[in-house]
Amino acid sequence: MHYDKKMINRINRIQGQLNGVIKMMEEEKDCKDVITQISASKSSIQRLMGIIISENLIECVKAAEDNGENSEELINEAVNLLVKSK
Repeated sequence: MHYDKKMINRINRIQGQLNGVIKMMEEEKDCKDVITQISASKSSIQRLMGIIISENLIECVKAAEDNGENSEELINEAVNLLVKSK
Protein backbone atom coordinates (compact mmCIF):
# COMPACT_ATOMS: atom_id res chain seq x y z
CA MET A 1 0.00 0.00 0.00
CA HIS A 2 1.15 3.52 -0.76
CA TYR A 3 1.12 5.91 2.23
CA ASP A 4 0.81 9.42 0.87
CA LYS A 5 2.15 12.69 2.25
CA LYS A 6 -1.22 13.55 3.82
CA MET A 7 -1.07 10.43 5.99
CA ILE A 8 2.47 11.20 7.08
CA ASN A 9 1.43 14.78 7.88
CA ARG A 10 -1.38 13.43 10.05
CA ILE A 11 1.14 11.35 12.00
CA ASN A 12 3.34 14.41 12.45
CA ARG A 13 0.37 16.37 13.83
CA ILE A 14 -0.45 13.52 16.21
CA GLN A 15 3.16 13.51 17.40
CA GLY A 16 2.83 17.23 18.06
CA GLN A 17 -0.35 16.66 20.04
CA LEU A 18 1.32 13.96 22.14
CA ASN A 19 4.37 16.13 22.73
CA GLY A 20 1.95 18.81 23.91
CA VAL A 21 0.42 16.32 26.34
CA ILE A 22 3.86 15.51 27.75
CA LYS A 23 4.57 19.21 28.21
CA MET A 24 1.21 19.73 29.90
CA MET A 25 1.94 16.85 32.29
CA GLU A 26 5.39 18.21 33.07
CA GLU A 27 3.79 21.59 33.82
CA GLU A 28 1.16 19.82 35.96
CA LYS A 29 -1.76 21.25 34.00
CA ASP A 30 -5.32 20.43 34.98
CA CYS A 31 -6.26 16.81 34.31
CA LYS A 32 -9.32 17.86 32.28
CA ASP A 33 -7.06 19.69 29.83
CA VAL A 34 -4.66 16.76 29.61
CA ILE A 35 -7.50 14.31 28.98
CA THR A 36 -8.94 16.63 26.33
CA GLN A 37 -5.62 16.58 24.46
CA ILE A 38 -5.24 12.82 24.83
CA SER A 39 -8.79 12.38 23.52
CA ALA A 40 -8.00 14.60 20.52
CA SER A 41 -4.91 12.49 19.82
CA LYS A 42 -6.92 9.30 20.06
CA SER A 43 -9.53 10.66 17.64
CA SER A 44 -6.82 11.66 15.20
CA ILE A 45 -5.30 8.19 15.32
CA GLN A 46 -8.70 6.57 14.79
CA ARG A 47 -9.41 8.81 11.78
CA LEU A 48 -6.05 7.91 10.28
CA MET A 49 -6.70 4.21 10.83
CA GLY A 50 -10.03 4.56 9.03
CA ILE A 51 -8.37 6.32 6.11
CA ILE A 52 -5.66 3.67 5.83
CA ILE A 53 -8.17 0.82 6.02
CA SER A 54 -10.49 2.37 3.45
CA GLU A 55 -7.64 3.18 1.03
CA ASN A 56 -6.32 -0.35 1.37
CA LEU A 57 -9.80 -1.77 0.84
CA ILE A 58 -10.24 0.23 -2.36
CA GLU A 59 -6.91 -1.05 -3.70
CA CYS A 60 -7.65 -4.66 -2.74
CA VAL A 61 -11.17 -4.67 -4.19
CA LYS A 62 -9.93 -3.19 -7.47
CA ALA A 63 -7.18 -5.81 -7.64
CA ALA A 64 -9.64 -8.62 -6.83
CA GLU A 65 -12.05 -7.44 -9.52
CA ASP A 66 -9.23 -7.19 -12.04
CA ASN A 67 -8.28 -10.80 -11.25
CA GLY A 68 -11.88 -12.03 -11.29
CA GLU A 69 -11.81 -12.79 -7.56
CA ASN A 70 -14.58 -12.34 -5.00
CA SER A 71 -14.02 -9.19 -2.92
CA GLU A 72 -16.54 -10.05 -0.18
CA GLU A 73 -13.87 -11.55 2.10
CA LEU A 74 -11.71 -8.44 1.70
CA ILE A 75 -14.64 -6.21 2.64
CA ASN A 76 -15.39 -8.31 5.72
CA GLU A 77 -11.74 -8.13 6.76
CA ALA A 78 -11.74 -4.34 6.41
CA VAL A 79 -14.93 -4.03 8.46
CA ASN A 80 -13.36 -6.17 11.19
CA LEU A 81 -10.28 -3.92 11.22
CA LEU A 82 -12.51 -0.87 11.56
CA VAL A 83 -14.40 -2.45 14.45
CA LYS A 84 -11.15 -3.35 16.21
CA SER A 85 -9.89 0.23 15.83
CA LYS A 86 -12.74 1.61 17.93
